[in-house]
Amino acid sequence: MSRTLERSVPRGQTLSTGRKTVNLFMGFLISLGTLIVVAPLIWIFVYLITQGAASLSTAFFTHIPAPVGEAGGGYLNAITGSLVMLAIAAVIGVVVGVAGGVFLAEFPRHPLMPTIRMLSDVLSGIPAIVVGLVVYSLVVVRFGYSGFAGGLALGLLMIPIVVRTSEEVLKLVPLAIREAGLALGLPQWKVILNIVLPAATSGIVTGVMLALARVAGEAAPLLFTAFGNNLLNLNPGKPMSALPQQIFIDATSGSDSNVTLAKAGSLVLIVLIFLASLAARTATRRR
Repeated sequence: MSRTLERSVPRGQTLSTGRKTVNLFMGFLISLGTLIVVAPLIWIFVYLITQGAASLSTAFFTHIPAPVGEAGGGYLNAITGSLVMLAIAAVIGVVVGVAGGVFLAEFPRHPLMPTIRMLSDVLSGIPAIVVGLVVYSLVVVRFGYSGFAGGLALGLLMIPIVVRTSEEVLKLVPLAIREAGLALGLPQWKVILNIVLPAATSGIVTGVMLALARVAGEAAPLLFTAFGNNLLNLNPGKPMSALPQQIFIDATSGSDSNVTLAKAGSLVLIVLIFLASLAARTATRRR
């Protein structure tokens, strides 16, 4: 920061000693604040690597959990279950979330706009466990535990994040582009579908990836909807396991081997979230 300020000083002049001192002090405070923010993340990574990396083996990714009282086993059922339910959640979150974002960004004077915005804001503040209870009351009580119910709960959690990011990204598309499309005689829905949305694709993808990373670690809503399954199950119509859910079960089992597996599962989950965030940043950089 101090070098930037020095470059902004007219040639032939130098910063006074007092300003240099203030610059150095503020740079130190900013660096210290950055370290304080990053320190918990580094501490979590180091803890999980030292405690759980030893349990990462081929069996961890290719085996289902061992029976109660036996050591070993893996998280194959949880990893596949998470992927299936996140795919269902992505479909729900993308379709509803992007539609909501388009409505808020492209129709700001519509009478329903304040209502949609208020519902989106309220939904973003609802705890995940409450969303799980709602899905349990509306879906699970009638149709039973299933991967569909778990994906629906995660999709509901994704919607407000995708709505907000889509709205902000669409607002960044220059108004002149819309006016050019309308001047060519295109109806508004074609301008939005063929011009505005493609121009904002990378930003929307970033929001979707961040929303997926956010809900991938949720365990509370899955306890009431997907229920869990120690067997490998690819049918979303049946109860399924997920990584955060299996981590919760193993971490509270009281078995040392299961707790170690839970730490390894946590490391895998953190790495998956990190990769999703990295993919989102890469998509943004290509814009």
